[in-house]
Amino acid sequence: MRVLALDTTTGSGSVALLEKTRLLGEISAESSGSYSARLLSSVDFLVRANSLKIEDMDGFAVAAGPGSFTGIRIGLSTIKAFAFALGKQVAPVSTLLALASKLKDSPSRLISPLVDAKKGEIYAALFESRGEGLDEVIPQGAYAPDKFFSQLPTHRNITFIGNGVEVYREKILAYLKDKARFSSRSLFIAYEVGVLGHEILKKGRGVSGEELQPIYFRKSQAEEKK
Repeated sequence: MRVLALDTTTGSGSVALLEKTRLLGEISAESSGSYSARLLSSVDFLVRANSLKIEDMDGFAVAAGPGSFTGIRIGLSTIKAFAFALGKQVAPVSTLLALASKLKDSPSRLISPLVDAKKGEIYAALFESRGEGLDEVIPQGAYAPDKFFSQLPTHRNITFIGNGVEVYREKILAYLKDKARFSSRSLFIAYEVGVLGHEILKKGRGVSGEELQPIYFRKSQAEEKK
């Protein structure tokens, strides 16, 4: 099964092409600029570099959020267009789960992905690695930092990953002290989105382009003004 996966939920945007769970190629770029200027060209280059066409994809995977509202909309609209045109299924994947899955083999079994939600909030969760899977210990959601960090078990090592780590590093250390661990892995997650998406598609749990919905956890600024 060939899967095209993409993530536009944060500044660490990436596109990946997979054959089942084998990575065929990935384009990653850290940028504060608009994804709309480079996303389609990245997809086109990646597909052509593997002597394929977009029609050769068996399905799609996308980081559906949480993250930047604008970035999420760009990613989902792109995947929706592909899915509509080709009649293929889409696997929506949580940004937080994809970040955590980068560390599922780390010595620290507790993993906390943190995405800066701005406005003094974070998108966060706590997962525990169990074999090949990740169990959700603290639910994914939008939190005030102190509310989330105060729920963490302070007697166990926890590894943090995500763009919210640098923003709240001192606060994390204040709560966890020497039990805090900070990942040095990159924040590009298109490959992880593809691996998780492949599993969803393989089990027949994908959705149509019409059914694809974002994962927000809170209202957008436009919705709050209504």
